[in-house]
Amino acid sequence: MASTDKARVLLVGAGGVGAMACYALESGGGAEVTAVLRSNYDVVEREGFSIDSIEHGKGIKGFRPSKIRKSVPNVTDEDLPPFDYIVVTTKNILDVRPNVLDLIEAAVTPGVSAIVLLQNGLNIELPIIERFPDNTVLSGVSIISASEPEKGHIVHEFTDTSKVGPFPSLKVPSSESVAAAKWFVELYNRCGRVNCQFDEDVSFTRWRKLVYNSSFNSVSAILNMGVVRMRMTRHVVDDLIKPIMAEIFATAKAAGVTLPEGLDMQMIRLDPPDEDFLPSMGQDAAKGNYMEVEVIVGAPLREAERLGVATPTLKTIYGLLRGLQVKAKERKGAWKAEFEEDNPYY
Repeated sequence: MASTDKARVLLVGAGGVGAMACYALESGGGAEVTAVLRSNYDVVEREGFSIDSIEHGKGIKGFRPSKIRKSVPNVTDEDLPPFDYIVVTTKNILDVRPNVLDLIEAAVTPGVSAIVLLQNGLNIELPIIERFPDNTVLSGVSIISASEPEKGHIVHEFTDTSKVGPFPSLKVPSSESVAAAKWFVELYNRCGRVNCQFDEDVSFTRWRKLVYNSSFNSVSAILNMGVVRMRMTRHVVDDLIKPIMAEIFATAKAAGVTLPEGLDMQMIRLDPPDEDFLPSMGQDAAKGNYMEVEVIVGAPLREAERLGVATPTLKTIYGLLRGLQVKAKERKGAWKAEFEEDNPYY
C-alpha cells in the first residue's frame, strides 16, 4: 500500500476502547475504518457516536467511522478488497463460542491482512497464528479508560497510551511484521493527540500488564470489591494481591522475562486513593457477563505449570473464577446443569 493511500481497517468490537481507536484512526486521515458494532449499532447508525474525551474534546456529536456493520464482512463472498488491518478490541473470551477466531475468519485475506489484537492476556496470539499462519499478527496493549455508559455515548477519561509490536511467527518474515507494526503506529498517531508506541518487546509488555490484571482484576471479580477498598483493608493486598503478583514475577522470570524490582508496589499504588472503582473483570462479574478468565489467569497458570513454577494462589483464584464463569454460561444458556457420562462425581 502506498503511503498516500488510506489504509483499509476493519475494527471488530466498537465499545469504549474500539470507538476511541476508530476516532483516532479516522481523525488522523490515514485510515478508512469499517467498524463492526453489536448492541450499539442502531443508535450509531441513527445518531453516530457522542464522545466526551480528555484528549479529543468533549461534546463531540455524530461521529461515525467510514462504514459501520452489524457483522464481520466476508471479503470473498462480498467481493471486497482486502483489509490492510483487522483490529480486534472485543473481550477475549476463548472458552465461549463464537470466539475471536470464529469472528474474524471471513474477513482475513491470507498473506495480506495484519491482525492487531488490542486485547488483554498472555499467549493470545498462539491460536491466531495457528489458524492464520500466513498473516502478520500484532500485539496491541492499551492503557486507556474509555467506557460506554449508554449505547453510543463514549466517555474517555485517561490518556490513550498504547504499544503495538509484532508477535513472532514461523512463516511471516520479521521485517514484514515490524513494518506492519510501525505503519499502524504511524497511522494511529496521525491525529496528534494520542501516544502509540512501537513495542520492541511484546512479551515483556504483556507480562508487565499481567502483574495488575491477574491480581486486581481477578480478585475484584471474586470479591465484588473496588481496588482502593482492597488497599484499605490491607489483608486483601497481603493475602491475595501480593502473592499473585509474586507468582506472576516468578513465572515471567522462568519464561525469560525479568520484571523490574518495585513494579509490584508501583501497580498496587497505581490508582488514585480517592477514586475507588471495579476493574473490567470485576465489572463483568457484577453484570453477570463472561470474563477473560483464560487469557488473564489461565494462560499464566499454564505457563507456570509448564515451567515448574509453584503458583498456589493463582491456581485457587483460577478455580473460583472458572466457577463464576460457569454460572454466567448457565444464565446465558451456554452450559446445561447436568452430569456428563464421564463425570466421576455423579
